[in-house]
Amino acid sequence: MNYPQFFDTIETIKVKDPLSQVLGAFDAGEYEFSYLDVVKAAGHSCPTVAGAYLITLEALKTLYPEGRALRGGVKVEFEESLEEGVAGVIGNVISQITGATDKSGFKGLQGQFARHSLMKFNADISSSARFTRVDNGKSVDVTYNPEPVKPNPTMMQLMQKLGSGSASAEEVKEFGELWQDRVERIFKNRDAVVEINLL
Repeated sequence: MNYPQFFDTIETIKVKDPLSQVLGAFDAGEYEFSYLDVVKAAGHSCPTVAGAYLITLEALKTLYPEGRALRGGVKVEFEESLEEGVAGVIGNVISQITGATDKSGFKGLQGQFARHSLMKFNADISSSARFTRVDNGKSVDVTYNPEPVKPNPTMMQLMQKLGSGSASAEEVKEFGELWQDRVERIFKNRDAVVEINLL
């Protein structure tokens, strides 16, 4: 499997998942998500997927300074509706990592480990997302803005060729490389694109 090597340099998100322990999937319920895991689930790597990963990483590190985040123990809210913009894409990435879902998630096992109703859209917030620990109510607002990391100017010309079907195989390859170059630069400049506010 070939993919951009910078994927392997991105910090992983470590979680503890009691449900996975009870059901015998992972010893002590401990495992981690990599950016590559998220890309495989999404089917692509882009500024939106990168942003969803980054805000989840930073929010969970802030809420769980003592170590691993509790998967299934975090509520996530979005200002946008599910149908608006890229909210659904971001929600899917965050759901994969945190386990939080709106109404479609796991209903629980003997009254424990429920994952549904932990994700809400159209929330009364003014950030990209709000993450809240269920156990102690601590919240963090996270705002993601990739605009400071500009795409290579050549990308627009190549995108027009892709759209018209006139791009050569070499141009298609170049477009993909330039696209991932921007994603890599977003990760390298995380302080410029992600703002964290502990409430």
